[in-house]
Amino acid sequence: MIKPVLQDDAFLEDVARAKENPDDLHLWWLGQSGYLIQWNRHHLLIDPYLSDSLTKKYAGTDKPHVRMTERVIAPERLGFIDIVTSSHHHTDHLDAETLIPLLQANPKLTVIVPRANTAFATERLQVQPGRLTPIRADGDAIQVDPFKFHAIPSAHESLEQDEHGDHRFIGLIIKAGKWTIYHSGDCVPYDGLAERLRTWSIDIALLPINGRDPARGVSGNFNGKEAVELAQAATIKRVIPCHYEMFEFNTVSTDGFIQASEEVSQDYQVLKCGERVVFSRRLDQ
Repeated sequence: MIKPVLQDDAFLEDVARAKENPDDLHLWWLGQSGYLIQWNRHHLLIDPYLSDSLTKKYAGTDKPHVRMTERVIAPERLGFIDIVTSSHHHTDHLDAETLIPLLQANPKLTVIVPRANTAFATERLQVQPGRLTPIRADGDAIQVDPFKFHAIPSAHESLEQDEHGDHRFIGLIIKAGKWTIYHSGDCVPYDGLAERLRTWSIDIALLPINGRDPARGVSGNFNGKEAVELAQAATIKRVIPCHYEMFEFNTVSTDGFIQASEEVSQDYQVLKCGERVVFSRRLDQ
């Protein structure tokens, strides 16, 4: 099994050490589509999956979720989180065994979910609807200092909406000081996505690269080449890939993504689980 670069006490020590440079943007990959972002000594978790709930759920079935990488940190040890987000209702993006301990460790935690998924999330997380902060794709921005959030639709194979027209799968545009970050959640290319993103002048895009493979039961994500094509079309400054090396049935080599990036001189950075990257200035400066 793959060991994270930083794990448990070493990970927490690194997070504490990063606070010494509050003007920098600090980002750790937690595996799958999960990230911790620290800026101005505040902490944002995006789509964290920090349990073995799916491995247990699918044990002994025809779709075993065999873990490839050890967990970075137990969620109950993260008692300093200000905000957590979920891009959609799938368990690796809305995990009760991660989020319930987080809520217990952080009584004032802001939990941002797609408005279409509010009822589902309240049941899964065993909270009242008012405990969650719903966000609507193409709706008003949500300010949770020091971060600002906008949501845009994501297509998990298709653009799926509820009876009110709210999108069930979203991506987030996150403003953190001088940086603009795009986290797509699970998404495939769709008409107009690049044009939407181009208006935001994205510094960092966090994009899945495991692609679609119906034979393996894998659906709903960019492959490496598509992630690079989106970055080029949307003039995204740097791409950090994700959604690999978590489950044996649902992973991919990063080689194709790296090759596609280098062929068109797209700036990229491939992280190892638990690794931190630091941004001290905008990438166009």
